[in-house]
Amino acid sequence: MDYKSTLLLPKTEFEMRGNLNKKEPRFQEKWETMDLYAQMQLKREGHEQFVLHDGPPYANGNIHLGHALNKILKDFLVRSKFMAGYKTPFRPGWDTHGLPIENAIQKLGVDRKSMPIAEFRALCEKYALEQVEIQKADFKSLGTVADYKNPYITLSKDFVSKQIKVFSDMAMKGMIYKGMRPVYWSPSSESALAEAEIEYRERRDPAIFVSFNVEDGKGLLNKDDAFLIWTTTPWTIPANLAISLHPDMDYVLVKTERGNLVMGKTLIGDVLETIEVKEHTILKEFKGSDLENITVKHPLYDRTSRVLNGDHVTDDAGTGCVHTAPDHGVEDFEVAKKYGIEPFGPVNEQGILNEVTGEFAGLTFEEANKAVTMKLDELGHMHKMSWLVHSYPHDWRTKKPIIFRATTQWFASIDSVREQVLAEIEKVEWQPAWGQKRMHNMIADRGDWCISRQRAWGVPIPIFYCEDGNPIMEQEVFDHIVTVFATEGPNVWFEKEAKDLLPEGYVNAHSPNGIFTKEKDIMDVWFDSGSSHTAALDHKETPLPADVYAEGSDQYRGWFNSSLIISTAVYGISPYKKVVSHGFIMHDDGEKMSKSKGNALSPQAITSTLGADTLRLWVASVDYHSDISMSEKLLKQISESYRKIRNTFRFMLGNLNGFSAQEHGVAVEDLSLLNRYVLNEIIDVNKQVQAAYAQFDYQKVTTTVLNSMTNLMSSYYLDYNKDTLYIEAEDDKKRREVQTVLYHAVDIYSRLMAPILVHTMEELTEQFSPETESIHLETFSPMKDAILTEQENELFKELFEFRDAVFKALEDKRAEKVIGKSLEAHVTLNVANDFKETLETVFGQDLAQWLIVSKVSFTADQLEEVQGYNIAVEKIEGSVCPRCWNIVETVNEDGLCERCASVLTK
Repeated sequence: MDYKSTLLLPKTEFEMRGNLNKKEPRFQEKWETMDLYAQMQLKREGHEQFVLHDGPPYANGNIHLGHALNKILKDFLVRSKFMAGYKTPFRPGWDTHGLPIENAIQKLGVDRKSMPIAEFRALCEKYALEQVEIQKADFKSLGTVADYKNPYITLSKDFVSKQIKVFSDMAMKGMIYKGMRPVYWSPSSESALAEAEIEYRERRDPAIFVSFNVEDGKGLLNKDDAFLIWTTTPWTIPANLAISLHPDMDYVLVKTERGNLVMGKTLIGDVLETIEVKEHTILKEFKGSDLENITVKHPLYDRTSRVLNGDHVTDDAGTGCVHTAPDHGVEDFEVAKKYGIEPFGPVNEQGILNEVTGEFAGLTFEEANKAVTMKLDELGHMHKMSWLVHSYPHDWRTKKPIIFRATTQWFASIDSVREQVLAEIEKVEWQPAWGQKRMHNMIADRGDWCISRQRAWGVPIPIFYCEDGNPIMEQEVFDHIVTVFATEGPNVWFEKEAKDLLPEGYVNAHSPNGIFTKEKDIMDVWFDSGSSHTAALDHKETPLPADVYAEGSDQYRGWFNSSLIISTAVYGISPYKKVVSHGFIMHDDGEKMSKSKGNALSPQAITSTLGADTLRLWVASVDYHSDISMSEKLLKQISESYRKIRNTFRFMLGNLNGFSAQEHGVAVEDLSLLNRYVLNEIIDVNKQVQAAYAQFDYQKVTTTVLNSMTNLMSSYYLDYNKDTLYIEAEDDKKRREVQTVLYHAVDIYSRLMAPILVHTMEELTEQFSPETESIHLETFSPMKDAILTEQENELFKELFEFRDAVFKALEDKRAEKVIGKSLEAHVTLNVANDFKETLETVFGQDLAQWLIVSKVSFTADQLEEVQGYNIAVEKIEGSVCPRCWNIVETVNEDGLCERCASVLTK
């Protein structure tokens, strides 16, 4: 007879193969149709809110793996907080202004300078909105949930008008001003840049020592003497207007075969060795303050430069005599300003030297490096040229070097709010903790923020000028522009004349003829995104500060930074209570993945083959605070982890076929100690994982659940209970106890994994709980008290040590070919009476089943010691029951063991 049909084998429609790439679109369509996000908000109406404010990604085509990492982490956060009982409004955003979109339009064949700005901006807007839709679809394909029907977009009328209101609030507090000073300037972008738009790359530059002959030594030096400077930017020598010395530093006049040279006393040895001077004599010593206002002759032109005193000069490199070009350095500018020396603009917006530099006019700053060096050598002022490889600032968009260039720009004052911002940093919870120090140092050292850009695509700086050039900074005017932008959009700034944008009937004493002009520059995009705490959040619904900002670690100098400054300036508080940052995705070779480098793995390629849940499981499996490695090998490992999770769920579901918790479930207090132990472990996992979610520790979430499902359930509980589940009668109490535990396990585990494996847990729920509309509208299982005493827990530690010893003895005999599978074994034990009583009390007749052997006996004979226990293993003699495959001593006429015969006669 074929007894297979009499077994209660697992039965479920939850397939072994995930086929995620085929199944996931169905669930995404389901969530779209039911408007899952809106349903989640309704479900938590009246509950405490938890607000994650979304940092806007730049709208530039299909997402890369860094985008996916960021959005999936945010999705974990939103979903887990929802399942913890919070209302979780989450409005996604997009950053839509800036140079990359301008460049993209021009690559389509559009000449920006040959058409009206408003027309060009309309093309930029259309393109940007197309990119938003592309990225929105990509984010949805990752299984993320958000208010995608109502995103915030930085080009929208609503956003821009609120941004202008923020600008006006800062302006009316005296924080916004126009001035000339050196700023990061990108010749490749023809625009000023913010610190957040700078990245450092190694670059090889000439390092030169140059002498400036004394013109008027003020009785201390002669015309035969010279100051020796060192610079790595020869192209700035034409812009030299001074030499800076530290007032308290010791300087010397050194006689050499190259002439009499002034330099810092502590630097003599290094300098003279570098310029290859063999003999020297110190003629005089001075303090830097003694040499103030001496004049020197410029080595290239018929003009003089002054010797200044500045505290920025150090003796840790160079000569102690600092080449000072106020056009091309912040410290140069500041020290020159104290002496009334103004920059004179020798380099244009494209980084090309102009006519004031004489023979170097028309050269780019890089070409001028060589030309200036050669000219200095020809004139006898070059004392040494070598090459230096150093870290140099580059435009993060174009990847090309930037320069410092003094221009007239709009600035936001940092000094006026610095101490308040630093105080707010102390109140924020930073994860990782080093974020606090990093942000503190950035704010403490930050200069005033250059917020103007010389581009077309962005939010216009809403400033009008009177006939005499005075900017108008009046509340009435700002309020009017806010209203105009809110109704007509920011393009109106470029479509109408200034007089038509001002309030009707506006007059100003500085414009007696009623003539006004407009500012042409736009705002830094970091001012756009940094205003999002106001422009994107309804403070009546979600008051500041938001609970958390979560972005890549580059945002300490970007969005975290600009948002903090603006919010503190306008509201006096940080915009966030907590900051969570993540690292970057790296190839196995250690190189950062970047869309601009063309080396980023495509999320679409991963999800179209392995499924979004596999990618999500990878994100949940890594320490995201650090940089993260990614490769196909790692994805295969993650796929294997997914397979283990899925198959464990499948086995549990299959063995719950026909089980109703309400009808068949066994009360916890009626479960055997063995079953209560497993349920207690699952209850503990529930506590651990919910605590890990609260700390945004998704790696611990995944590790804890995977270990529990693999080690506790699959390798232990399910393994030895197959016998009970398959063999016993359907309604046998022992079987119902196991099913009760499985039911709780599926319920708890599926809820814990729902924020991570969003599609898989929805698929599972359709089988496990068909009446549930969506697991994503549920909560985590309530955290219950332990159902084992401390004494019982200690008992199980001992029992598992004993079981491990038996398994070791079985493995040894298997290696010796005494037995094959463990059901061929008869285990004999010599244990203390109290431990024997414990085994009999806990297991009754089920000890052999727990050890997955056919028979267990006790003896007083001396046996071989295995890991502290006396154990003997021999091959059992008897018959194999054709139904349960256990080897028994006696069978009935049908060959069945007593248990199987009993089950079949019921």
